[in-house]
Amino acid sequence: MSKPGLRGRLRRFNTPRQRPRYRGPSFNRLIPNLLTMMGLCAGLVAIRFGLEGRFAQAAAFIVAAGVIDGLDGRIARLLKGTSRFGAEFDSLSDFLCFGVAPGLILYLWTLQNAGPIGFIPCTMFAVCSALRLARFNAASIAEPGTIPQVKPAYAHAFFTGVPAPAGAGLALLPLFASLGFAEWGWDGLAQAARHPLFSAVMLFLVGGLMVSTVPSWSFKNFKVPAQMVLPLLLGTGGFIAFLVTEPWAALSLGGLMYFGMLYFSARSFTRLKREAEAMREAAAEPVAQPAA
Repeated sequence: MSKPGLRGRLRRFNTPRQRPRYRGPSFNRLIPNLLTMMGLCAGLVAIRFGLEGRFAQAAAFIVAAGVIDGLDGRIARLLKGTSRFGAEFDSLSDFLCFGVAPGLILYLWTLQNAGPIGFIPCTMFAVCSALRLARFNAASIAEPGTIPQVKPAYAHAFFTGVPAPAGAGLALLPLFASLGFAEWGWDGLAQAARHPLFSAVMLFLVGGLMVSTVPSWSFKNFKVPAQMVLPLLLGTGGFIAFLVTEPWAALSLGGLMYFGMLYFSARSFTRLKREAEAMREAAAEPVAQPAA
């Protein structure tokens, strides 16, 4: 049998090797789910720090989970990686990070001093968070055989009730305030902010806001007037500088600002609804026929 010539050996050597093709989603579509998993792990680490009595670190990881939760959905839409699995995974992660962890941390921090009754606010907060997430998921899925309800155009910029991440930040306001007062040496105010009654009231109040129908801005379709862009950028830069230097005071201030924002968001929603109804009534009026 004759051996292949030099040309045949070169041809076989220079033939490009075909890369194996794998079936499955691209890595870009997995990035949002990876971020959601990071947020879930941050919530679990926050619970661990709470069990160890390291409440400042626990609060910091809850804040980190909130930041990650605000990024994964937007990144999924930018990368066109939204999926039903990602939505369900994000909802389960939100329940643990923002429904279970905040109440448990507050219980370990102060509410356990009130005895067994101190666990009631934590339970109610977790139940309200689960109901809020279930309502959100049910509103985004149309039942078989039914026509999906279309929200009015003016309602797309609003959430129904306070979202779970914001609710977790508001519920932890006593912990943020106590840590901030302690850093400033105001031990009396720090102890007052740690009173179990304060945390219990916050958990009940925020839980009620989450399951309520109070409209709150979602900031997804929020448009900033051109003349307000520069003040907004300067204000955001100043708040970030304040957050870096005095994180607990900045988070406390942010919670108070969010409480105040609820009033303005409800007023804005009412005004937009009134204008939309007026336009609908004007369009429904019969056009007067000219006289013969």
